[in-house]
Amino acid sequence: KFWESYSLDKEYGGFLTCLRADGSIYDTDKFIWLQGRQVWTFSKFYNVIEKKQEWLDIAKLGVEFIRKFAHEPETGYCYFSVTREGLPLSQPHSIFSDCFAAMAYGQFYRATSESWALEFAKKTFANIEKRKFDPKGKYSKGVPGTRPLLSLAIPMIDVNLTLEMVEAGIVTEEEYKTRLLTNIKIIMTHFLDEKNGLFRENIAPPANFEDAPSPNRFIDCFEGRVINPGHVLECLWFIMSAAKFIQDESLVEQCARLMLSTLEFGWDQQFGGIFYFLDIDGNPPQQLEWDQKLWWVHVEAMYAVALAFFEMSKPEQCELREKLAQWYFKIHQYSWDHFPDKEGLEWWGYLNREGKVLLTLKGGKWKGCFHIPRQFYLLSQIFTKIANIPN
Repeated sequence: KFWESYSLDKEYGGFLTCLRADGSIYDTDKFIWLQGRQVWTFSKFYNVIEKKQEWLDIAKLGVEFIRKFAHEPETGYCYFSVTREGLPLSQPHSIFSDCFAAMAYGQFYRATSESWALEFAKKTFANIEKRKFDPKGKYSKGVPGTRPLLSLAIPMIDVNLTLEMVEAGIVTEEEYKTRLLTNIKIIMTHFLDEKNGLFRENIAPPANFEDAPSPNRFIDCFEGRVINPGHVLECLWFIMSAAKFIQDESLVEQCARLMLSTLEFGWDQQFGGIFYFLDIDGNPPQQLEWDQKLWWVHVEAMYAVALAFFEMSKPEQCELREKLAQWYFKIHQYSWDHFPDKEGLEWWGYLNREGKVLLTLKGGKWKGCFHIPRQFYLLSQIFTKIANIPN
């Protein structure tokens, strides 16, 4: 309701995401990844919940803005941000702009069967494949060759994106299976630090991902030691969903166990909630916001744990299932005690370590209409399945 009421830019198209607690606008720049996310949300809800014309109209308002203004003419890559009117502001340095544009086109195509949406989905998806192992390209700040790093975010989002493209009918069975298996292998083989059951956020990329993981892939530097628990939990439910899709039951249980090790490492024992960033060796993190509690981390964690709980249905998984249930209620309690605005719509996004509201915005450059509606929809689906399990 909040985003339907306050974010629609009926003058220039697209969405205004920089919104105060009361829905008033404090900045008019538009961020392509958030435009894509909101298109995806309303298209998806139209497709799976109810054929409400107003939801499709909202999706159309955004997707036409993206189609017209998001893509750099020369490459087709998506700018990171544009002005309210659609003039480019930030170069196409973020592959995530492309990822969420592709997801938006895919769900909108599923809703409307518009041929141009299918064409844009395929082209954008192809562009992502082309640049995913050098996502910033010429816009990278790093000096080539000195300390190359690969981010977990790249194969992680590609797993989710591939599942989305399958659902929308954009890719063939052969394409999606190869892509899913490749990305899962990269994540579970190269990013996983088996010594402690944690995923590094960045690693030294191997010369060949088919090779055995190098013991030197974990780099002793700020970027190499960082753990992002929320990212990992989101990644694990992506992989768990893909594992069900490709019928790999052993991978499903492995993901559930890795959720537990991530939560045990990432939970703030003093104030509750999940830390934003941590150093795997206990050093001071580089990120000044490391101890903040963020909305998306907690809603992603709730769904990840609920999904794992549902999947751990075998008698020999009873103990694991009980631990997951305990974690779910712990995260649920913290989240509902701290994030909802008791006097208005939408959740607060950013809390300090003690759980007090740090920023009174409801939307901005990083927070838009995506994580909360997506996870609440997914939670409703998984709770329905749990409720229907025979006693």
